[in-house]
Amino acid sequence: MLHPLGGMFWEEKSMLLISDVHLGKVAHFRKFGAAVPRKAIHKNYVLLDQIVSEFSPFQICFLGDLFHSTLNKEWNLFENWVAKTPAEIVLVSGNHDIISPHKFEDIGVPIFQELILENFLLTHHPEQRENYFNLCGHIHPAIKLRGEGRQTLRLACFFKTKNQLIFPAFGEFTGTYTLKPKKGDEIYVIVEDEVVQI
Repeated sequence: MLHPLGGMFWEEKSMLLISDVHLGKVAHFRKFGAAVPRKAIHKNYVLLDQIVSEFSPFQICFLGDLFHSTLNKEWNLFENWVAKTPAEIVLVSGNHDIISPHKFEDIGVPIFQELILENFLLTHHPEQRENYFNLCGHIHPAIKLRGEGRQTLRLACFFKTKNQLIFPAFGEFTGTYTLKPKKGDEIYVIVEDEVVQI
């Protein structure tokens, strides 16, 4: 089940998959003088609570880039969130995940380079591997739609190819990268609190 916040619920495994939250990014930007409102720090946690409460998953798997950069004050918020979230939490490491694995392990969040569940390969970077369907993030995919009046609209999306599903970024202030679909690709855009196949 694809969710308009950018996560996916794998019902048979009671697993919620989320990619590219980039926690700590607001605090990181503020530290270096960016004019980002302090209250924006809490937005990701509100969204995480919302999607977790909708599915009540047994497990939450973050597909990389859970944290944006080095340790900052937002780590305490994350620790509190983990402590009050009843689901088991695991992290597939991404390129931004540079905080010591011991910090995650101390709060009961194991880190993996990849996970293989049946015929599914869970990674941060998109990968092609024979006999596996890849669930991944990293790209922050979006697609550009053009109207008849030359207007354009760029929307975050789930980008599905024959052997892969690339997740949109879950976090606020993450940006997007426009992909061009090929024949056979399936695009699920996030628009007005819905996921719509186009």
